Amino acid sequence: MALYKPVVVQTCPRLGERITQDTVYWEGYKAPIQIKEFGAVNKIDFSPVPPRNYAVTASSRIHIYGRYSHEPIKTFSRFKDAAYCGTYRDDGNLLVAGSDEGIIRLFDISGKAPLRQFDGHTKPVHVAGFLSDKYRIFSGGDDYSSKLWDIPSGTEIVSYREHTDYVRCGCASKVNADVFVTGSYDHTVKLFDARTKSSIITIEHGQPVESVLLFPSGGLLVSAGGRYVKVWDVLKGGQLLVSLKNHHKTVTCLCLNSSGQRLLSGSLDRHVKIYSTTSYKVVHSFSYAAPILSLALSPEDETIVVGMTNGVLNIKHRKPEEGKEKSQKKRQPAYRTYMRGKTYMPKQEDFSVSKPVRRALRKYDKLLKSFDSSKALDAVLEPSIRLHTPEVTVAVMQELHRRGTLRSALAGRDEKQINLLLTFVARRVIEPRFTSILVTVADIITDIYQPVLGQSAIVDRQFLRLQEAIGKEIDYQGELLEVLGMMDTLFASFAEKKVTSLEETGSNSPTEIIETDE
Repeated sequence: MALYKPVVVQTCPRLGERITQDTVYWEGYKAPIQIKEFGAVNKIDFSPVPPRNYAVTASSRIHIYGRYSHEPIKTFSRFKDAAYCGTYRDDGNLLVAGSDEGIIRLFDISGKAPLRQFDGHTKPVHVAGFLSDKYRIFSGGDDYSSKLWDIPSGTEIVSYREHTDYVRCGCASKVNADVFVTGSYDHTVKLFDARTKSSIITIEHGQPVESVLLFPSGGLLVSAGGRYVKVWDVLKGGQLLVSLKNHHKTVTCLCLNSSGQRLLSGSLDRHVKIYSTTSYKVVHSFSYAAPILSLALSPEDETIVVGMTNGVLNIKHRKPEEGKEKSQKKRQPAYRTYMRGKTYMPKQEDFSVSKPVRRALRKYDKLLKSFDSSKALDAVLEPSIRLHTPEVTVAVMQELHRRGTLRSALAGRDEKQINLLLTFVARRVIEPRFTSILVTVADIITDIYQPVLGQSAIVDRQFLRLQEAIGKEIDYQGELLEVLGMMDTLFASFAEKKVTSLEETGSNSPTEIIETDE
């Protein structure tokens, strides 16, 4: 008796994800560590100096985390209400933060009590940061004002009231110690110079501005609001360079990597997009479990920290390269150990004993082996096979058709089974790899169950769906044939014909036609 041959399932090659240098680089992080904060994380800021601690502002506290610590190494909790925008100074010694009380507090990293308190805003202060000279602080609040403060004296230097809505974001220039930027819910971004009494550039973003970012060179400004991330040329008076719309919900935060060649944006759609700053195309993306409010990247790109609306802090550390080197240096068995005896050729006087290879058959193969066609078809119509590997279902149908038992396998089914078959056929018949066999299956089903049409509303509805799917596919094929005919006409018109007549040749030879395609 001949051995049973399992059903051959024809598979189509799948296009894999394109692996780029960015994919390798940004996938080189370990599994994330998650820390639960007391409230939504509205700001994350890394210290500019080693050991690269980072400040996390959430609820009424600012927690300082170490590079690899899972618990805060220091906490600033001198806030009566919510704290905002905890930001380091360039030397890493001071930290400034706004609050719901309208007070700006300045902390020494080595202490606990505030060094200075700046009173002047009448409503919550969501923006606070240092100018690059390290001796002045800028701020912006819900009272529509932007202010500049002197740290040694603790006094207000200048106040700007040009925005007409809440000021919710800002940043300072690293090139010019007098320049800072604020973004507001009035859809504008304003560039201020401390030496003047009014803004020097006003940019219309078009949406409430949630985040602004200046490139290290000071020549480019990035604004985020609504679903848009826009890049502006400051040196050309705020000219729009590019508008990006890659998020599905509001973009809430921006940051640059250490080299300035990649721009990161976080959004309420739970994604972080990474753009190339040369082409401004998305080169990679991360997905998170909750809407994102804040984002920060360590100066060496070794750690990426994301704060979410549910109070969870997500931390990813880059995999150390030393570990890879150690794993490569680990001694492995020699290649000849595995290949021992593989190349031995039996001699003429040797007696070879072949060990039969026993192959485990799948459920549908066992049923086909026992000639139980109906149950074999039922086995491949189970959801785990029908939905995820439809090629297996079609292969079994093709095998039944080859054996001539497809009609008997499809016959004698109840309303639920007919509904299942018609649903599968209507969904997959338009796929070119399945069309040939599924058209045959549809013909057989129609022939068998045509007498019962009108007796079940469910079956009638599935027949109508099948008819609609085939009708749409026929229309598409007709349109494609029309397009193909138009393309042939265009290609034919491009061909240049050169005709050499009898008069031109001056001989009695037949006319010669030379066709050349340019």
